[in-house]
Amino acid sequence: MKLQALVPRETMAMALTTIRANKLRSSLTVLGIVIGVVVVIAIASILTGLRGRIVAMIEEYGTNNIYAFHLSTGPRLGNRDRSEYARKPLQPEDSDAILSQASAIDDVANVVFLWRIDNGIRYRGQVYRRGSLQGVSSSYAKVTNMSLRQGRFIGDIDDNHRRQVMVIGVNVADAIFPNQTSIAGSYVELAGHPFEIVGVLEKRKNSFFGENEEDNAILIPFRTGRKLSPRSTDLLMHIRAKSGMLQAGVNQVEEILRRRRGVKFNESNNFDLSTADRIVKQFDEITMVVGLFAIAVSAVGLLVGGIGVMNIMLVSVTERTREIGVRKAIGARKSDIVRQFLFEAMILTSLGGVLGVILAIIVSYVIMFFLPELPASIPLWAVVSGMVVSASVGLVFGVWPAKKAANLDPIECLRYE
Repeated sequence: MKLQALVPRETMAMALTTIRANKLRSSLTVLGIVIGVVVVIAIASILTGLRGRIVAMIEEYGTNNIYAFHLSTGPRLGNRDRSEYARKPLQPEDSDAILSQASAIDDVANVVFLWRIDNGIRYRGQVYRRGSLQGVSSSYAKVTNMSLRQGRFIGDIDDNHRRQVMVIGVNVADAIFPNQTSIAGSYVELAGHPFEIVGVLEKRKNSFFGENEEDNAILIPFRTGRKLSPRSTDLLMHIRAKSGMLQAGVNQVEEILRRRRGVKFNESNNFDLSTADRIVKQFDEITMVVGLFAIAVSAVGLLVGGIGVMNIMLVSVTERTREIGVRKAIGARKSDIVRQFLFEAMILTSLGGVLGVILAIIVSYVIMFFLPELPASIPLWAVVSGMVVSASVGLVFGVWPAKKAANLDPIECLRYE
């Protein structure tokens, strides 16, 4: 009478018994599996957290915003095309045309980057040089959902009369006026001119590594900035579309700028338009490259682990030759032997996957503990993928040893010493 086929529970128990009997060998065998799973899950958790933070930051600035610049913007891989630098910067008249001609647009704010003048703020003999100096129009605060900790924002009168006033970020305020609560109304020196601080920005809720670009902001009226630095011509437009009309707004802005900049119908845009969705898409393209690199590193670890599993299973077949012969002699089928060794290989690699998931979670929390500003979020798909892949490695690399064991001649096995 043939031996009844082992049920999965009994097969699993026998596999676990074999693994426990060779703890050190089994641990070293699955080391590659552990490393591969840890790399994938740890990197996936960091990238997922970064993506969530970017989405939150964009939503805080406004999901209906359109960003227009003469150069390509947003996160990207590599440098800009050199031909872009020959493009003419956008002009304030372009903003006026968009506001008057685009029915889907609610408001437009101009930003000029003042890179050509000294951005150092002098106050009582001290100089603060880490600020980001920009000239902005009065609608900038509204378009970007900006809040003030104290004081007021730049107004139309300030801009039209080129008044020497400024609004500063929290880092600038803390550095120049430590332990001072009332800052609005104070005077500082910028580019050799006295400027009155009329407001201090409130810190944004979402940031990278605890900081946001606005924390170091030094904002002065747009026309004042153009007066101080006539050579600073790089103009960025923050354009807010009306609710539910973002795509219509993009199309209208594109049409107006193409017409004003003399772009022919068969030519590409000589300017760049970005939206929140596009910025997130560009970030996803970058993370995809990083993810592919992580998968490549993980694949090496999984390959090494798979080869190790195959090796240990072949050794196990040799060590258990007489056992295999006894089972076949009393009626075990080839499928019983194959299933036994496949289950053993899959359980071995699955245990490596479990250990890898646990270590990846620990690594992620350790990183967040020492770097709380670095966002990390462990995605469920990465955990599930790690477990499935680790079990699949055991299945693939355990086939040959399992077939070798199943094809052994029972007579020769019983004679084996």
